[in-house]
Amino acid sequence: MLTRQGVVATAVAVTLVVAGRLFGIFELFLLGAGGAALVVVAVVATGLTRLHLDVSRELHPDRLHAGTPGVVELRVSNRGSRRTPLLHLRDAVGDTGRNASVTLSPLPPGADVAAAYSLPTARRGCLAVGPLEVGVGDPFGLAGLATPGAPMTTLTIWPALEEVLAPSSLAGHRHDAGDPSGLGVSGEELYGLRPYVDGDDLRRVHWRASAKRDELVVRQDERPAQGQVGVVLDVRTGVYGGDTFERAVSAAASVLVASARRGLLVRLVTTAGHDSGYGGAGGPDGAGRVGPGAGNDHLDAILEHLAVVEERNFGHLATLVAAVERPGGTQGGAVVVVTGTPPTGRAGVSPVPHGAASPKTVLVSFTTDPVRGDSTAAGTRSIVVDDTTPFASAWNRAMATSARETAGASA
Repeated sequence: MLTRQGVVATAVAVTLVVAGRLFGIFELFLLGAGGAALVVVAVVATGLTRLHLDVSRELHPDRLHAGTPGVVELRVSNRGSRRTPLLHLRDAVGDTGRNASVTLSPLPPGADVAAAYSLPTARRGCLAVGPLEVGVGDPFGLAGLATPGAPMTTLTIWPALEEVLAPSSLAGHRHDAGDPSGLGVSGEELYGLRPYVDGDDLRRVHWRASAKRDELVVRQDERPAQGQVGVVLDVRTGVYGGDTFERAVSAAASVLVASARRGLLVRLVTTAGHDSGYGGAGGPDGAGRVGPGAGNDHLDAILEHLAVVEERNFGHLATLVAAVERPGGTQGGAVVVVTGTPPTGRAGVSPVPHGAASPKTVLVSFTTDPVRGDSTAAGTRSIVVDDTTPFASAWNRAMATSARETAGASA
């Protein structure tokens, strides 16, 4: 219960008392006894402090992408009948041992006050916040008492996003209205219902679903044609150098989010065995509602996995790419392979053997070696990104070229 200052004050007081007795100096003895008495009073007063507080913590937002602002809001209410002492709030943040500290002035009965602090969101992952402690002490800082305030909360930080184009020209389309489980989503929830528009037959209104959603929705017999984009993320140990693995994860997330925003079905597969299945296009109207709080559960689950994905020492990339490229509908969609260049390798050497990739496969290789000339010189289906090249610019340049080729072929 004694603070550092209290321990020092106690040691000094004892020293003065002993010195006063040994040397017969009454003033030293009296000064030491007074200091000891002050410490005792501080400890007793602090121990008798009774707090009746309501303490809450809210994260804004509760999920976010790396690099975007995150704020913790603390709210403290005094439910007691007496004025509180000075309050010291200490909230543990992450596993670095650092605490966020906030000091609040004494609160009168019934008072409600809010405080906030910023979170470190530079890197993806799960950030533990808390538990929160409320500390009180005496005016001299000799004694302190900490009581629990709020339990630990976990903030999921999704990978950082770059503004990239969706590979729409390569995505193809699906007309299958069969088993929705093959896509990893519920056909009734995602494809069988759509918002009501003027002119729809009222007999097709799904009243029970409308009551749940608080808006009119109508039945839709056929699943609309939708393109699909599968992203294969190489997470094998030794493939990446420097921070290229983090850049690769960010690239995979950026392509998936951009594709879902365009109303495309998305799928994430990793060499560690994770497979999300297709889904997450944001609704039958192709509205592509994505992002924290948008209600796109499939894409949210993918981003949750990307937030914690780590390098693993197993898996075979070429076999996995061939399996993902098997068409699931009348026309196969785009496959984006995100990998790295091993330290012993050379930029521009494809980790996927020749012939293993289809014309709709885009190979993105991250390397720490400098790339001479245009990073897309090997063709619009192969993109090599070095430390000096932003992924978004290399990707968007390749997608623009692909779109022009597709338009020219169909002309």
